[in-house]
Amino acid sequence: MKLNDKQSTLVETLQLIPDAYERLGYLVECGKQSQSLSDDLRIDQFKIEGCMSQLWVVPEFKDGHCFFQSESDSAIVKGIASLLCEFYSDSPPKEIIANDASFLSEVGITQHLSPNRRNGLSRIVEYVQRFARSCSVEN
Repeated sequence: MKLNDKQSTLVETLQLIPDAYERLGYLVECGKQSQSLSDDLRIDQFKIEGCMSQLWVVPEFKDGHCFFQSESDSAIVKGIASLLCEFYSDSPPKEIIANDASFLSEVGITQHLSPNRRNGLSRIVEYVQRFARSCSVEN
């Protein structure tokens, strides 16, 4: 599925949730349902700097697509990271580079995050796009 299609589906889902705090609850549920990282992947190489919480994003490139897994010690950060990882995973680098996840503000996610959480979200997107750019250069 292309990122534009994923984005449309995600926007539709989030718009069905009328209350901003319920949307944040949805993100927490996304984090709870995501697979946890094994301890051997919770290393500095995958740690996202500049985030108040402990946050790791593990990238992988195979068959022309990027894949991402995440883990955090904060429920809301884990939810945001898992949503973004699920969103960007199984996409070619060019699509990832072209999509900065700004649609999350359109559906009222970023407005209800603390400045530190918004910073963490932007760090995840930067990390994912930087990885995609490195994969794009390799091919």
